[in-house]
Amino acid sequence: MEAADPDIRPIRVLLVEDEPFISEWVAESLTEAGFAVLAVSNAAEALQHLQAAPLDVLVTDINLPGDMDGMALAKRARELLPDLTVIYASGRVGALDSSRRMPGATFIAKPYIPGRIARLIGDAVGQASAHEPV
Repeated sequence: MEAADPDIRPIRVLLVEDEPFISEWVAESLTEAGFAVLAVSNAAEALQHLQAAPLDVLVTDINLPGDMDGMALAKRARELLPDLTVIYASGRVGALDSSRRMPGATFIAKPYIPGRIARLIGDAVGQASAHEPV
């Protein structure tokens, strides 16, 4: 097995999911896939982390407890981090209001397999870094 390159940092993912079982399952799967994952259960916690630490990807459920849903969270997150990759998840396909969707964001319907999220993250971050100046 090859040693990891110390100059390559893992993709940093903030997972916002209020269902504990799903959150734990997805966070563990993404960590095993090599991502640095921080999991929280609501938008207020997510905003604290978005303001405190650099992140590459926001994976958020659309229906969250509290005053802010995943759509509003993504909007605020992009205000803080304009290049942040956003992936929405929901069991209700109709919950994605296209007028509130962040440009370039991806939607995945629940239930999903965590490996699919890992591929979406890899693809999205790969596309974003392909557009960055060298």
